[in-house]
Amino acid sequence: MKHIELNSNKKVYFASDFHLGAPNPKESRTREYKVIEWLNYVQKDAQVIFLVGDIFDFWFEYKKVVPKGFVRIQAKIAELVEKGIEVYFFLGNHDMWMKNYFSEELGVKMIENELEVKINNKTFYISHGDGLGPGDYGYKFIKKIFRNRVCQFLFSLLHPSMGLSLANYFSKRSRASSGKEDESFTKKENEWLYQFCIEKLKDHDIDFFIFGHRHLPMEISINSSKYFNLGEWMNYQTFAEFDGEDQKLFSWRNGKIEIFKGIQL
Repeated sequence: MKHIELNSNKKVYFASDFHLGAPNPKESRTREYKVIEWLNYVQKDAQVIFLVGDIFDFWFEYKKVVPKGFVRIQAKIAELVEKGIEVYFFLGNHDMWMKNYFSEELGVKMIENELEVKINNKTFYISHGDGLGPGDYGYKFIKKIFRNRVCQFLFSLLHPSMGLSLANYFSKRSRASSGKEDESFTKKENEWLYQFCIEKLKDHDIDFFIFGHRHLPMEISINSSKYFNLGEWMNYQTFAEFDGEDQKLFSWRNGKIEIFKGIQL
């Protein structure tokens, strides 16, 4: 397990699901500016930043081609790394076809699945969250196909114009089909990531579970542990902050940080 000891007055930040590229270039560019504005603000006391998946609505790296656009967020991430801030970049279900471009060009640490890390005296389990917990067997099967190296190679044989257009089409359909479900909450027992946490705690001591993917910001207590979902930036602009002892959810609104009063159980 990796250990991180925070320096005096330093913090850790977590964010996910920017979905840059969706639903159209204009709205995506506006959101990209908001994300960069937030990163400009937190860099003053950030020691580590975890970007927990679906930063892009779609991303595929051909051998010599990367998707057009998003140069502002890439430049900002590179700047953060050069300032000495550790940036961890998790694969999500919308940008799982990332390879080594971000690690080689921007200096981030790529995380394919999950990461267990101890920060000061607190243990974190961090993952985008897709495919975890019970049920959703159709997606779990599809995820295995998408993560398969042979399938990725076959997709890479498509011309980038065709491949990226096709993938963006299915990415938009995926969001459209799951949008209402992502926005609804009934009770914690129906939350499959909550159920995953329950099972994980049977043989692991975890203080904080951090997930994205669900799109609904929430903080749920599980005995002495807590499950945080980071929400998303198309509607909520939420993120989590760990100050070395405690963790809280916040939102970025009109150029300032506000405590987020969402689902807390």
